[in-house]
Amino acid sequence: MSTPVGTKVVIGAFTLSGVVHLVRPQVFEPLIPERLGQPRPWVVGSGVLELVCAAGLATRQRWAPALTTATLAGIWVGNLQMALDVLRSRRPAWQKAAVWARMPLQVPMMKAAWTSPTSHP
Repeated sequence: MSTPVGTKVVIGAFTLSGVVHLVRPQVFEPLIPERLGQPRPWVVGSGVLELVCAAGLATRQRWAPALTTATLAGIWVGNLQMALDVLRSRRPAWQKAAVWARMPLQVPMMKAAWTSPTSHP
């Protein structure tokens, strides 16, 4: 059974993002709300989680679709907060549009993750 394109996209995105979280955590640290404390553990933890999800989808683990979809839902909430914050910023209109444009793109990623095939009943 071949892996659906949507699943491959999620695996690729999570692998790339997970590696960047671990190799260059400072890229993501400004996105962590201050009320959560030190950002580094959150960034590293989320990077590890993305890599676990990618590996789970790639090896068709039974738990992987649900965990990946839940992770994407959490990322979506964070991206929504970032999009709301950028509206109040002095950033150029094109940057504001780019932040908002990616919001609906996560919905097909969630669907692809949720419907990813598993080989473990």
